[in-house]
Amino acid sequence: MLLSFILIPFVTALLLLFIKNGKSANTIAIVSTLGTLVAAIVLAGNGAVDFNAPWIPVLHAQFFLHADGLAKILVLLTAISFPAIIIATSQNQPKQKNIFLSLLLFAQNGLMGVFLAGDALLFYFFWELALIPVYFLSSIWGGEKRIAVTFKFFIYTFLGSLMMLIGIVFVYMHTSDQSFLITSFAKANLTAGLQVTAFALFFIAFAIKMPIFPLHTWQPDAYEQSPTAVTMVMSAVMVKMGLYGILRWLLPLFPTAFVAHINVVVILSVIGILYASFIAIRQDDIKRLIAYSSIAHIGLMNAAIFSHLQIGIQGAMIQLFSHGINVLGLWIVADIIEQQTGTRSMQQMGGLAKKQPTLAILLVGFALANIALPLTNAFVGEFLMFNSLFQYNIWVGAAAGVSIILAAIYTLNMVQKVAYGEVSTQINQMQTINKPAQIVLIVLLIIVFVTGVFPQPLFDLTADSLQQIFVK
Repeated sequence: MLLSFILIPFVTALLLLFIKNGKSANTIAIVSTLGTLVAAIVLAGNGAVDFNAPWIPVLHAQFFLHADGLAKILVLLTAISFPAIIIATSQNQPKQKNIFLSLLLFAQNGLMGVFLAGDALLFYFFWELALIPVYFLSSIWGGEKRIAVTFKFFIYTFLGSLMMLIGIVFVYMHTSDQSFLITSFAKANLTAGLQVTAFALFFIAFAIKMPIFPLHTWQPDAYEQSPTAVTMVMSAVMVKMGLYGILRWLLPLFPTAFVAHINVVVILSVIGILYASFIAIRQDDIKRLIAYSSIAHIGLMNAAIFSHLQIGIQGAMIQLFSHGINVLGLWIVADIIEQQTGTRSMQQMGGLAKKQPTLAILLVGFALANIALPLTNAFVGEFLMFNSLFQYNIWVGAAAGVSIILAAIYTLNMVQKVAYGEVSTQINQMQTINKPAQIVLIVLLIIVFVTGVFPQPLFDLTADSLQQIFVK
């Protein structure tokens, strides 16, 4: 079963390279991603699953895949996101649709590998595999400034990946059996000083990928200039690679160094939360507003993880899934508006509720989830994370808590400018949204409220991972 998450998107991506008809390519991509979604749902209902096979014997590297609760929840998020993205954007995908979709599925292949890899070298291989197609997608089909922005994105991620590769080799050299397996890494002979070195090398790569302050500067530009489908992948799923790396590799493997850096990382994360929130308030571009909102939410998850309390880590694992669903819904709504009005400026919007009431209702639903209103999915995770931060330090918790007010300000301000008031010239041009995109948004909103009212399945799914992760 685990191999299917690697093989289905990979084989389909190869097949799409030879399908010249855009409609046929789109249909094949949708069927493939829906097949992966079915497999992810089946996997979520089973216990922990492993797959192991020889890979590079001379290095003792193995093709080891492991699906515990943490992996399953991100595999499920990835499996939901890709068909939603392809269906919702099917009417505005660029020319050479088969190449575009093929690269998207190569990215899905890489992401699935990252979340399932139990061998450090395999983890690095999929980490790079997830990034390469995104680089080409953005540099070929991005906006006017795509070359400069993509180059900046490449430099950041390349340096982070290089640091992580050095860290992997460093820990590998200190394993007793010269193995890249995560179990061997956990038993590596590392003194406190060596742990700090390994921690720093891994953490820089993960911090860039999330990203957290002050390594965040690539993200807003990349989100703005990338094709919206690619932005959705990066925002809903790809940024989770960093948080996943901390939970899977950093915290369990280097506990001494992790504890030693708690205060520094939590403070940087809270600074990033407040910084991104204040910048979001000043935004007129709806894509940049969502980008800075995402930075704030990721910063909160990182701070909760580094609070080193069980309740915070539980909240962060649940929020990994919830944030992906919420931000995906916001991106799809923003994309529909931009495609039909030709603008991302909220000053040029207004009156969406009068012109397109269904889309306005969907926007309000995802906006309420973005501010973690009770009964929405984000409330559960944020409640646990803020509880953890207040237990860690009341002043840190209070500082992070200001972001609740700031999120309400910039999110509700967005809703007011876009949905209410007189119908603007741009909004008046809008036509009825296509049924597939509408169905995707409705399904995502159902997930928002079902998991908000009944979050117990998410708790059950992540329970085994929570017990395996070292917590205070």
